[in-house]
Amino acid sequence: MSLDKSILKADEMILNMGPQHPSTHGVLRLKIITDGEIVNKVEPIIGYLHRCFEKHCENLPYEQIVPFTDRCDYLASMHMDHAYSIAVEKLLDIELPERVEYIRVIIAELQRIASHLVAIGTFGLDVGAITPFTWTIRDRERVLDLFEALCGARLLYNYIWPGGLAHDLPPNFINNATDFLDYFEPQIVEYNNLLTTNKIFIERSADVGVMPKEVAINYGVSGPTLRASGVDYDLRKTNPYSIYDKFDFNVPVGKGEMGSVVTTLKGRAKIKRTMWSRRAQDYQEKLNSGDPVRIAEVLRDLHRAADQPEQSYSERQLYEAALDRLAREFAAVEKIDQDTAEERIENFLLRAA
Repeated sequence: MSLDKSILKADEMILNMGPQHPSTHGVLRLKIITDGEIVNKVEPIIGYLHRCFEKHCENLPYEQIVPFTDRCDYLASMHMDHAYSIAVEKLLDIELPERVEYIRVIIAELQRIASHLVAIGTFGLDVGAITPFTWTIRDRERVLDLFEALCGARLLYNYIWPGGLAHDLPPNFINNATDFLDYFEPQIVEYNNLLTTNKIFIERSADVGVMPKEVAINYGVSGPTLRASGVDYDLRKTNPYSIYDKFDFNVPVGKGEMGSVVTTLKGRAKIKRTMWSRRAQDYQEKLNSGDPVRIAEVLRDLHRAADQPEQSYSERQLYEAALDRLAREFAAVEKIDQDTAEERIENFLLRAA
């Protein structure tokens, strides 16, 4: 008796997420259509909360609007105030002292670190990684300590004003900020090790919700999300404001490859039952393609565990060529040396075996 597979097919389910839900960061409702664990469609329904900021601001002098811009994004209040102040200063043709501009940039970049720490931590939390969240919030508190010493607040700062700042930096602020940066830089490596190559994180994020360049541009996506789609655009570089034109820095742009690469390395070998000469030709074509995912397939298929027969001379040559090429790509993306990259790649292969 054959089984009718149609009876195993689940119907699509419609779920409501919000407008009040602990996993939503803001007040909106999401109408979600799912097929098992796959989300087929999401319809956002907004408008549940409107604070009438614009209407309030029509009846206030410029300096009294800052408490409203403070609240536009509670994770990046300094940026909201900075953008508003720049707009007013352009309207009034105000030129600021260079010291004020430098202080604004320092404060803005500290705020950026604090904001991104929340983003990284909550992203991990949403896909099942608890530890990174506790670490990122711990380090965000260090930035908020600096802000509290600066202006007496940890959330809504009212520090950057049209025409300048509320006041100058307090004593020892620069020393304390430098100490924080010396402490923080090694933490970036730890966050990367915790999440970027984490099996669960990769399986729940790699190749999921991919936004092509054209879609990102057409929807007006900006910031890290736009760059994650492969668009090399950072306002601080492409159209510098304040004094960002005085700084030389690199802008990371996502290729959307490394997650898929790690998933491939951890997968099962897929060896075709054909003559070696034909397989060797296929492997060579994958190497020549320059595609990291296809190169990872070569490594996965040619890797041998300790209890498996050793590689032949030809297999070893192809394996080492693939390892060298992928390690160079991995090292460039992860900002590590090639030897460390090779070690990580082989660790992925060993875990899969």
